[in-house]
Amino acid sequence: MSLSPEDVEYFKDLFSGLGGLSTRRMFGGAALYHDGTVFALMRSDGVILIKGAGAFIDRLEAMGCERWRYTRESGKGAAMPYWSLPGEALDDPEEAVALAREALRHL
Repeated sequence: MSLSPEDVEYFKDLFSGLGGLSTRRMFGGAALYHDGTVFALMRSDGVILIKGAGAFIDRLEAMGCERWRYTRESGKGAAMPYWSLPGEALDDPEEAVALAREALRHL
């Protein structure tokens, strides 16, 4: 599955209050950058993920966000440094931008 142009626009619009945004399509999904630094992904299935690092990881987990995990072809599990965006942030650009700012502070 690949994201539609409308999916990518929604993704950009959600974080537009941050300014300085650019996107890059990759693996059927898209990466979102702020001034050249990636801080969020939209997977090909439409799930939006925010990058976690440092103390921000504890906050994401306390909010119930789930880490992106997958199984490699070898059968070994792997985890990416991205967590699901909380449901309330999907409908609230101010909350999404606040989380993006926090993610960027911890990178």
